[in-house]
Parts: sequence; C-alpha cells; structure tokens
Amino acid sequence: QVQLVESGGGLVQAGGSLRLSCAASGSIFSINAMGWYRQAPGKQRELVAAITSGGSTNYADSVKGRFTISRDNAKNTVYLQMNSLKPEDTAVYYCNADVVHTTRIQYKYWGQGTQVTVSS
Repeated sequence: QVQLVESGGGLVQAGGSLRLSCAASGSIFSINAMGWYRQAPGKQRELVAAITSGGSTNYADSVKGRFTISRDNAKNTVYLQMNSLKPEDTAVYYCNADVVHTTRIQYKYWGQGTQVTVSS
C-alpha cells in the first residue's frame, strides 16, 4: 500500500504565494509521473501540472508562468510552487503519483487533498 500526504495549503491574498508538498510512502519500487490536480466547487477536477521521473513538465495554460512543479526523487516528493495567486486558483488541490511496486505493477495513487483559498 502507498500513501500520499499533502501539505502546504491555506488562505492567501491575491498576488501571494504558497508551496504545496506531497510525499509518497509505502511499498514503492519507483515512481513515474507525479502531478497536481485541482477541483473547485461545482467544477470537474483538472490537471494543474505534471512531471515525469526525468523532470519533463507539463502545465495547464491557466497557470503557466505562475506555478512551478518539481520533485525530489530521493524523497519521493513532489512540490508545487504557486506564485501570483488569483482568486480563481481557489480549489482543493490533489497530488497523484504513478507508483511502480516491487512486483513491477504500476498503480495511480491520490492524496487526500489540501484546500487553497485565495482572497481578493
């Protein structure tokens, strides 16, 4: 079993910054892609940013230039640095990870979510 534990959410004023962290633990052989999604009230969950094990990144157009995803493979941790936050960034943010177990079988795991609220 694998657990993803997120931290770093909170309340911030527009224009401010937050840094989210997500640490994976458990029966892990390796981790391929890791990513952050968000879900605002009444909306579908959407991809915010993703990063491969090699460091290639992908961002939603709405966050390009403001958010930066990174990872520490030694710590099985992914980060999301969020700058110039806007009220429309308010959502519950979820991390996910494509974990390869020692059986060499890959599963996608999700964190429990962390609330980010940006006030105007």
